[in-house]
Amino acid sequence: MACQSKALTLLLSILLVSFCKPSNGAGIAIYWGQDGGEGSLADTCHCDPSAGTCTVFSDQIKSCQSQGIKVLLSIGGAGGSYSLSSADDAGQVASYIWNNFLGGQSSSRPLGDAILDGVDFDIEAGSGQFWDDLARALKGFNQQLHLAAAPQCPFPDAHLDTAIKTGLFDYVWVQFYNNPPCQYSGDAVNLLNAWNQWITVASNQIFLGLPAAAEAAPSGGFIPANDLITKVLPSIKSSPKYGGVMLWNKRFDNGYSDAIKGSV
Repeated sequence: MACQSKALTLLLSILLVSFCKPSNGAGIAIYWGQDGGEGSLADTCHCDPSAGTCTVFSDQIKSCQSQGIKVLLSIGGAGGSYSLSSADDAGQVASYIWNNFLGGQSSSRPLGDAILDGVDFDIEAGSGQFWDDLARALKGFNQQLHLAAAPQCPFPDAHLDTAIKTGLFDYVWVQFYNNPPCQYSGDAVNLLNAWNQWITVASNQIFLGLPAAAEAAPSGGFIPANDLITKVLPSIKSSPKYGGVMLWNKRFDNGYSDAIKGSV
């Protein structure tokens, strides 16, 4: 079967890659680009958008796309203070993203002439208002644009609930880490209870978001590969909305994705 859920995400400094499992189209998504210690994008690398040094990724992004991998810009994150002030503000942000990273035109495209495939909403700050307006505005440029959301596992998410309810998100990769009430902690009871809530949202593909190593999530949620394969995946893969596993992040993936990819 052809790969159906390959995805790769980039946030000026974050990339998310999903490798397809040919037997069922499920995938592994992994964030990349947090610092200079992750290698090159081809094998992965670091750049400064303001200095124009990220254009080096243009050919590498196109190479990934030629293999059927989708590349999305990831916005937000856990650090800093950010928000949208109004629907008009959301529209202006959408126009900036469209012209600088997607199918529009700008003289200051940080990644050169590569055209990304969509946007990942990793919103962990602010009030949660107007992200639905941003999603609608982005889709207004191109209905085929891929949208992804990365909510925390407590249901519903405080920042992305309204946006996800638009039904515009192709992928929802839920962060089942740094959230003790709904993460794995030796058994999968709390995680599976939360998973069963998340598969009710308006998206066709729900991913299980996990840390790629214990040190990637200071507040917990790491699942040893064998536990994931034997205690968690058998229970969630039966969901028709199961899309695969998302990993945070490339820097910490020292063999974890290789260990689980045959079972995803």
